[in-house]
Amino acid sequence: MLKDITIGQYFPGRSPVHNLDPRVKIILTLVYIVLLFVAGNPAALAFGVVMLLVFYLVSRIPLKMILRSLRPVVPIILFTAVLNMLFVDGRTLWQWWIIRITAEGLQTAVFMAVRIICLIAGTSLLTYTTSPIVLTDGIERLLSPLKRFRMPVHELAMMMTIALRFIPTLVEETDKIMSAQKARGADMESGGLVQRAKALVPILIPLFVSAFRRADELAMAMECRCYRGGEGRTRMKQLKIASRDIAASVVMAACLGSVIALNLVIR
Repeated sequence: MLKDITIGQYFPGRSPVHNLDPRVKIILTLVYIVLLFVAGNPAALAFGVVMLLVFYLVSRIPLKMILRSLRPVVPIILFTAVLNMLFVDGRTLWQWWIIRITAEGLQTAVFMAVRIICLIAGTSLLTYTTSPIVLTDGIERLLSPLKRFRMPVHELAMMMTIALRFIPTLVEETDKIMSAQKARGADMESGGLVQRAKALVPILIPLFVSAFRRADELAMAMECRCYRGGEGRTRMKQLKIASRDIAASVVMAACLGSVIALNLVIR
């Protein structure tokens, strides 16, 4: 399952989504999150699902990659769906003892599950289509007004991007450590919850050691390249808003307006 985690990975390409300005992509991602929470009925949420599918088709990111990346969060989705299905009042469909499933609860469970899936897939599209360096520049430019309040904007953007970038590396390192421990006879799948938690100790210790070692190597490499933060730093490629960025913003605004209209029409 660890190999299915694709958060933080970048898939190179030359699609219209890849070519958008990183600042615009960050803002559009936030607008899409707002759109998902604004959607108050199945029709509005279905509109958001269709939007997401269109975005992935335009970006040429394989849909099977999204399905694979959703596997690790399936337990969370199922847990949320079960809670909504059991604790929402309404017309009873099935009842046994204190367990009661209602039509409204079932509808809410499906609604919330689809919303979480779209939320994860929609935010993942940002990292799939934006390289870490470009993403750092976009975050820094968006947070640049905070420099007036003496906020270390460049350092914050750099830390966020490095953390995001090292997620796939740490996942790969965890998988290697688990394989090595299993080859030595470690049992991590049997026993109760306490026994499984104890079995994770031989994994966590070398993982933390490896993470600190990688952080020290990265700091040494940045020091050798005379990295001194964002003060006086220049960029080879300057970010500019193009016509495609304006068109994408207009399309997203129209989609948000359509969702609001669907909420008013369908109640």
